[in-house]
Amino acid sequence: MCGRFAFYSPHQAVTDIFGVEFPLAIEPRFNIAPSQFIVVLRTGTQGRLEPAVLKWGLIPSWAKDPRIGNRMINARAETVHEKPSFRAAFKRRRCVIIADGFYEWRKDGGGKTPYFISMQNDAPFAMAGLWEYWQGEDGVELETCTIITTASNDVMLPLHHRMPVILSPAKAAHWSGSECDRADTAHAVLDDWQNDGLKYRAVGRAVNNPRNDGPELLEK
Repeated sequence: MCGRFAFYSPHQAVTDIFGVEFPLAIEPRFNIAPSQFIVVLRTGTQGRLEPAVLKWGLIPSWAKDPRIGNRMINARAETVHEKPSFRAAFKRRRCVIIADGFYEWRKDGGGKTPYFISMQNDAPFAMAGLWEYWQGEDGVELETCTIITTASNDVMLPLHHRMPVILSPAKAAHWSGSECDRADTAHAVLDDWQNDGLKYRAVGRAVNNPRNDGPELLEK
């Protein structure tokens, strides 16, 4: 699964890699948790990737209680097309979540040790996701999202059996575009994800508390 991540790269790095201009300043964040608002890229009216800020934890459009989003932070790539909570978004509302790394916990003799996983070149990357629009009976509107996960590769397997689907910059735009409205095309992108180039290191347990947020969390 993916239950915590970091996004701290300067705007220029994201622009250079994904070709997206950010209209507003975005503060570096080192401990992003579910139910918080996060940066995503999705296809806009001009057919190009555009940034948006969505709440992490997808609320299906038909949901009566928005608290269902607390359980919808991840969607399995293998079944995302058939699950009632995700299948509408899978057809029409795909996005990518930008990150510099994500955290996973591994059990050891002293409890659970957190690890920070990132690209070997330390560049920001895109995680495949879905987004959804929800409106409550009181008129409250929310746009929310989820991160798609898949079986771990050889690098991640010692830490956890699931990991985010990581897309190359070229695949990020393809995933969000209308050409992936077809289920077979969308699954082909998910199956052809970036399966190498990761590294990880143990970090301190201060990251366990989502109120802690600073570059010191990334120290070994």
